[in-house]
Amino acid sequence: MVRILNPHISVDCVIFGFDYRNLKVLLVEMNDENIAGSTHHSLKLPGDLIAENEGLEEAAARVLCELTGLKDIYLKHFNVFGSPGRIQEGPDLEWLRKTSGMPVKRIVTVAYYALVKIEESNTDSYEFKTHWLNVNDVPALAFDHNEILGSALNSLRMQIRTEPLGFELLPQKFTKRQLQQIYEVILGVKLDNRNFRKKIANLKYIVSLNEKEKDVSHKPALLYRFDKELYMKNRKDNLGFVI
Repeated sequence: MVRILNPHISVDCVIFGFDYRNLKVLLVEMNDENIAGSTHHSLKLPGDLIAENEGLEEAAARVLCELTGLKDIYLKHFNVFGSPGRIQEGPDLEWLRKTSGMPVKRIVTVAYYALVKIEESNTDSYEFKTHWLNVNDVPALAFDHNEILGSALNSLRMQIRTEPLGFELLPQKFTKRQLQQIYEVILGVKLDNRNFRKKIANLKYIVSLNEKEKDVSHKPALLYRFDKELYMKNRKDNLGFVI
């Protein structure tokens, strides 16, 4: 089925992952030797124009699946970007017109962020080259994508204090230390070990598995899992980080 694109509305996706040390974002490489008479080589957030018969969240989920091969992952709308000057004449706009085949002039972008487990994603079959970069090492991106990334980070940092989003980035079995690390990395703070572990001990939905890490060079730590059903029954309890 041929998709008829709308040249005025797009979705951009900020895809976050965690490698147990850093919060990372998935970027797409723009590379076309026929743009502006020389090699146009830059990075951008994943995104696409929506189809005329496609809902916004449906379009975002499609972009994510095409890029990572994953379905039913955490996806959150966080902002809309519609400044008249956000896409200016030049290599970026020329690249967009060429790759979309559309007479693009002005685009309103509806932005989503997604949380994925890096080890489960597969970008090998994607038509453009991709890169997982530390969010603190992201260079100047195409269009207004640095602004979009900054807005996504702010939204994630606010929501992770009251919603169990950290578990979307962790494996099914995790240690308390790994859980603490992910909150420290995202919030950009150092959390007190004793207070953190005391808080975790009071949460019914973080369940001990009575098993330990394997094949590690340090003393194996106990493993836990997140029980979503118990969380829904105890939603008044949360990690409650107020920095």
